[in-house]
Amino acid sequence: MVDSKVRTLIRVVDEGGFTRAANSLHLTQPAVSHHIRQLEMEYGIHIFRQDKKELTLTPEGEVLVKYARRIIAVERAARQAIEDSRRSLRHLSVGLTPTAGENRMPQVLALYCHEHPQVHINIVTDTINNLYQRMELYGLDLAVVEGALPGQKFNSILLDTDYLCVITSPEHPFARRQSIQLSELKGERLILRSAKASTRTLFDGYLQSCGESVQNFNVMMELDNVAMIKELVGQNLGVSVIAKSACREEVRAGRLAAVPIENASMSRDIRLIYHNDFGHPDVLDELREIYERIR
Repeated sequence: MVDSKVRTLIRVVDEGGFTRAANSLHLTQPAVSHHIRQLEMEYGIHIFRQDKKELTLTPEGEVLVKYARRIIAVERAARQAIEDSRRSLRHLSVGLTPTAGENRMPQVLALYCHEHPQVHINIVTDTINNLYQRMELYGLDLAVVEGALPGQKFNSILLDTDYLCVITSPEHPFARRQSIQLSELKGERLILRSAKASTRTLFDGYLQSCGESVQNFNVMMELDNVAMIKELVGQNLGVSVIAKSACREEVRAGRLAAVPIENASMSRDIRLIYHNDFGHPDVLDELREIYERIR
């Protein structure tokens, strides 16, 4: 289904050279070069820069590679769908942001699999930008993300509205408070998500709206592992600002305390996003129903 020249192009890019691609594909180097020349003639472009010692794509080459990856991903999905139909099975690849992976979504997906034994779900946890890139290349069927969608590329279903709060150890003085002032956080050791995380972007935006900057606070650590952040905060080694949904179980069990910042508005939507041509509306309806059931 996919032209062998397209597969050769992707292998050259991934391997970083014609020789390594030839070895990987069990072809001669002239055969690999011939495939690339054929593509260049077909599209009337130069795929790689001619004056560079290392292999570098031209702007036109980058566009071609982007769509080549999409073609390969679509073919892979088609083959999987055909195999699923033959065996009465269904495979789904679902992307979760780290925060979504820490709340109820894994439970939702597990319950769906329990109710549909023929379904196999592969979960990928990654940053929101990487998940969008995977979606664009059809490397994912669905994704659960927080925040605004990038343009009109995907359809979405609103699952929930979440908000950021300060989390502390139960032994911390803040744990007995109904709310705290933003200025009080300046006297604390903060353990925050990395700057690229969606919850961190939301917090940084709130600080900016207050005429503040994270540089004015004592940030002792930044990391993307939400579970580790909760573990460190639970040991009273610092406080953090994370999504309420990501710490609901720990708060209920008394292992953490969640305290709002007074007059702060740091809410964001949690959405299930899918391709315009996603052909299983029943899956979407059931995932939303399970999410509502256990919320």
